[in-house]
Amino acid sequence: MLLLVGLGNPGSRYSGNRHNIGFMAVDAMARAFRAPPWKRKFSGEITEIALGTDRAILLKPETYMNESGKAVAEAMRFFKIPLADVVVFHDELDLARGKMRIKTGGGNAGHNGLRSITALCGNDYRRVRLGIGHPGDKALVHHFVLSDFDRDERDWVEALCRAVADNAALLAEKNDSEFQNRIHRAMDGLGE
Repeated sequence: MLLLVGLGNPGSRYSGNRHNIGFMAVDAMARAFRAPPWKRKFSGEITEIALGTDRAILLKPETYMNESGKAVAEAMRFFKIPLADVVVFHDELDLARGKMRIKTGGGNAGHNGLRSITALCGNDYRRVRLGIGHPGDKALVHHFVLSDFDRDERDWVEALCRAVADNAALLAEKNDSEFQNRIHRAMDGLGE
C-alpha cells in the first residue's frame, strides 16, 4: 500500500495558490481513478484508489503546510505504511514551471511542509517536486507561493497534474525514472 500525500493549505482562500499544487496533483489522481468522496481523517482528508494491484491512500493534510507531518505520521501509523512507501507531491521553486523531478530523501530546501514530515516521520520518503518557477528575488518568495496561478499558467498546471495522474501506476511499481520520463514527454514545450 502507498500513501500519496499532496501538500498545500486547506480552504478555498488557498485553493488556487502555487503552494497548493500538491493538493491539485492528488485531486487529479482522485478524479482519474474515480476515488470515493474525500473523508476527514488523520488531521486531513483521505480517499483511496487502486493502482494496478496496489492500494493507494491519497492524503491532503488540513494542518496547514507547516504542520503537514502530523497528518502524514497519523496515516502512516494507522495503515502501517513504511516510509519507503510514502510519496509526497509538493511545489518546487527551484524548478522551472511545468517541470517535475522525483527523488528519495535529500534536503528540504526551505520547504516547511517537507521539514515537518521529515521531523515527524523521517527523511527517506519519495518526493515529487512540481516546478512552479521562482519570482527572481528571495524577498518575493512568500507572496509568490501564496498567490494564485495566473490565468495563463492554468493550462500547464492542469497538464502537469493530469500527467501525474495518468502515470501514477508507475509509482506503485517503484519505477520512478519512467514516471519522470513520461511526465517530461507529456510536458514537452508546456509551462516554459
